[in-house]
Amino acid sequence: MKDERVAASKILKGPTGKFSGDKQEFINHIRDALYASKIISYTQGFMLFREAAKEYKWNLNFGGIALMWRGGCIIRSVFLGKIKEAFDKNPQLSNLLLDGFFQDAISKSQNGWRHVVSQGALSGIPTPAFSTALAFFDGYRCSFLPANLLQAQRDYFGAHTYELLNAPGKWIHTNWTGHGGRVSSSTYNA
Repeated sequence: MKDERVAASKILKGPTGKFSGDKQEFINHIRDALYASKIISYTQGFMLFREAAKEYKWNLNFGGIALMWRGGCIIRSVFLGKIKEAFDKNPQLSNLLLDGFFQDAISKSQNGWRHVVSQGALSGIPTPAFSTALAFFDGYRCSFLPANLLQAQRDYFGAHTYELLNAPGKWIHTNWTGHGGRVSSSTYNA
């Protein structure tokens, strides 16, 4: 893959800006981004445990799992104890992000995290772990997601209709281009 990337780098152009800000401040932002992204990683892991426990009817001790990682495992994060405390306070905790400690940690890290992801994008530097963790966080914290945008795109390309947010259950088609009339596709049972 590297040979392919090197060849592509000679053809595909994008930003190549050099960082010109306060380096120490940006290092602190990177620390924030790493910390917040690690929290999201653990959050997702415990969400998977929760779903597996439901699916397979397991009775998992989430706090115990966090502490188990401290001994002899490559995963020895300092805040594993905070994960245990979160589940000790609330054994039915549905998501680590809903615990006060993690809410506060994300809140304090969020500005730097967003700064690093946006600066990476503006500079053409991929930050996949930071950016996907941030996208997960933004998706989790939103009551409305852009699924309606996907519905609109499907309607534009294939007249599949979309549901109105202000009229749940009402599906319409829009003639986006002014060509093609009022035809919409439908479902069928084969």
